[in-house]
Amino acid sequence: MSAYHFTQPELARWDALQVDAAAVAFFEDERPLRGAAGLLDWRLCGRVSRWLRAGMLSGRAGESFLTTPTKKLPFAKLYFYGLGPMQGFDEARYRVALKAMRDAMWLMGARKWMLSPPGRDVGLIAPRRALEVLMEEAELSGRIDEVLICDSGSAQKEMAEALQRPRKKGV
Repeated sequence: MSAYHFTQPELARWDALQVDAAAVAFFEDERPLRGAAGLLDWRLCGRVSRWLRAGMLSGRAGESFLTTPTKKLPFAKLYFYGLGPMQGFDEARYRVALKAMRDAMWLMGARKWMLSPPGRDVGLIAPRRALEVLMEEAELSGRIDEVLICDSGSAQKEMAEALQRPRKKGV
């Protein structure tokens, strides 16, 4: 069973983290980048924006981009996942993104990692549902890892409440 913890999308909090990697997702029509992806771009002095302008990174559906960040971040590895266009983003696409991100973390050996839940930065999936699906996907994978969920304080509160309540099968 996976363990879940929370952190805020704030660089000062990230500096104290001890995780193997960070996984963030963004849309191909999301400019400027928001949430965790935007903060990473800021901390990397616009490097992510330069990758976007150069066509090395686009946000198209299923795109995977792995990099080793500078010492300006506490993560050994940084993984970006493309979500495609914002329009039509639904739970099915959320599940696909989560599976791809968790698989990438597993393949790179990250067992303790930070996740910015896909679509949460722009409010396209509710906090509680985002966590429920994350937990369902973790159960299906059968892998044990420790996930540090990066989201706002109010979203964390809603997610933490969901962690306290017993879940019904199929929910």
